[in-house]
Amino acid sequence: MRAARCTEYGAPGGLSVVELDDPQPGPGEVLIRVHAAAVNYPDVLVIANRYQVSAPLPFTPGSEFAGVITALGPGVTGPPVGSPVAGAAFTGAFAEQIVVPAAGLRPIPDGLDMVHAAAFHVTYATAYHSLVTIGEGKAGEWAVVLGAAGGVGSATVDVGTRLGLHIIAAASSEDRLVVARKLGAEAGIDYVREDLKKRLREVTGGEGVHLVIDPVGGDYSEAALRGLRRGGRFVTVGYADGKIPSIPLNLVLLKEATVRGFEIRMLRQYAKDAVAEGDRALAAMVRDGMRPLVSHVHPLTDIATALTDVAERRTTGKIVLDMTAG
Repeated sequence: MRAARCTEYGAPGGLSVVELDDPQPGPGEVLIRVHAAAVNYPDVLVIANRYQVSAPLPFTPGSEFAGVITALGPGVTGPPVGSPVAGAAFTGAFAEQIVVPAAGLRPIPDGLDMVHAAAFHVTYATAYHSLVTIGEGKAGEWAVVLGAAGGVGSATVDVGTRLGLHIIAAASSEDRLVVARKLGAEAGIDYVREDLKKRLREVTGGEGVHLVIDPVGGDYSEAALRGLRRGGRFVTVGYADGKIPSIPLNLVLLKEATVRGFEIRMLRQYAKDAVAEGDRALAAMVRDGMRPLVSHVHPLTDIATALTDVAERRTTGKIVLDMTAG
């Protein structure tokens, strides 16, 4: 099978596409013929060995995929061979085949093709749970989404709007704000050229937002925190900016604010009921017409370009690799 391969930590340009032996499923595992794999910012961090957990060299990167089950390992009774499924793994998705635990697979919601199924679960589950499970967002509240045109950001704008929140999109250019407005954002703030704290107060009539969803980090996190109203909530989701912010705790004290972190792998371990409820809610939204924003589809041979575009935040929505191309 063909697979992208990381043989030394560094930039995406160091990856190569090679031929590897076909994998075989072990006990409790299934073999998936990967049709599409989404590119996520954490993949860039894993390749550079800057993620919270290291992947031993050499390895095949990639964490989010959709495909068809082609073989069951010992002890696995279902889903049956031929079933279309989506899933996530720490590594291994940027390949024509992947072996994963059967328990971690999910059926593809009705209405999604393979490309959109690959782009759906991680970002949309992150969006839902950062807004609802962790952020405790409610219909009628004001929420600002940083990086609102990126993969997680665009999904959060989409989900938040459908849940009845008043979404303010914050992004680095007017072009990116146009994307967020099309997804339902009521207002947009170009945080490179505008005062984020001041604009958040203006848009909300002087009080500030109830909720901040921050998948970006960097220099704008503190300004967003300052734009919270008293008793507001701040959810830190990731650091696409590349810099982990330092927050003055006196701001948290003076605002009586709540700052919470969200990490989807941990949520799956300790909040299984909430995960199941999120899956049901998202499937209902898909039935109502929700689709992930996919801006580019590349063949596997373009893996370095795809990852570099994500690393340098040149994309809107998600980039997906079509494993059936070429």
